Amino acid sequence: MMKCLALDDEPLALEIIADFAAKAPFPMQVKTFENAALALRYMQEEHVDLIFLDIKMPDITGIQFLKALKHPPMVIFTTAYQEYAVDGFNMDVVDYLLKPIPFERFIKAVTKAQEYLSNSSPKSMDNDYIFVKTEYKIIKINLEDILYIEALKDYIKIYTPNQPVLTLKSLKAFESRLPKDKFIRVHRSYLVAMNKINSVERNTVMIANQPIPISEGYRDKFYDVITKYS
Repeated sequence: MMKCLALDDEPLALEIIADFAAKAPFPMQVKTFENAALALRYMQEEHVDLIFLDIKMPDITGIQFLKALKHPPMVIFTTAYQEYAVDGFNMDVVDYLLKPIPFERFIKAVTKAQEYLSNSSPKSMDNDYIFVKTEYKIIKINLEDILYIEALKDYIKIYTPNQPVLTLKSLKAFESRLPKDKFIRVHRSYLVAMNKINSVERNTVMIANQPIPISEGYRDKFYDVITKYS
């Protein structure tokens, strides 16, 4: 499932993108927004693979919106103004769709994005390791070595028995790379390895003598999962 966001000040343009996405040859989920602030807030909470981004909007241009993102996903610009094409490709976007968008052209653009996503996404369910960027190098971390992961603003810290690894990524994005049967979210800021849990007491998980809080929003799901193994 390719998770998408569409931002445009024209409701009809958003309807067309949602309709085209529903007819795509592979599964796509599209969340539509007319307001840039709401779209940005959504991206802070949810993982997004691809943005359909209108360039000319009244409050903010698509280019300004893209530049404001610290970790931008793939982007397809959508606009009625052909003169913005050069700017779009200079920003390394996946494609540029000129309105009114033909369905065949839409499919060509999203297929390109899907191919890129398939080639670049780690196959964590098949591998027992993952690669992460830290400082000026890329290091390999065995999934079995991960104790828990902590969110620190724009970074996450991956705790292992040896030393923590700091990498520039959101916890939500990193969570999507890990097998769901081995890792579970217990807090907005914490993701833990199931087999590294030593004990659970009230609203706290103990891993390697480190107490990790269980927040109210994740408590029910967490207890539902661990009771299956009790």
